[in-house]
Amino acid sequence: QVQLVESGGGLVQAGGSLRLSCVISGRTSRNFAVAWFRQAPGKEREFVGGIRWMAFSSVYADSVKGRFTISSDWNHETLYLQMDRLEPGDTALYHCAARPYTLVVRTASSYPYWGQGTQVTVSS
Repeated sequence: QVQLVESGGGLVQAGGSLRLSCVISGRTSRNFAVAWFRQAPGKEREFVGGIRWMAFSSVYADSVKGRFTISSDWNHETLYLQMDRLEPGDTALYHCAARPYTLVVRTASSYPYWGQGTQVTVSS
């Protein structure tokens, strides 16, 4: 059973930074893609960015491109989301998600595995 556990959320002022972590366990295939999504109250879950397993290049939503960076420590099966120049609009519950395919897609329903989420709150 694939499990994902996020950490690193918190309260930060606008313009500040946070780094989220996602530890992945139970993976049985190299054909895997991992992504970050976020969901603000009253809004749909939104794709933030994603990366293929063992890859080093990521794709991002336009809303975070240039501010957020995905990195990985594949030896420790950990994914990171570095968030810089945070804005109040970035306030949301951030989830790590995984799918047993190589392609990163931007649709939440394409990911069968989800972490519980970590809250990010950006004050103005």
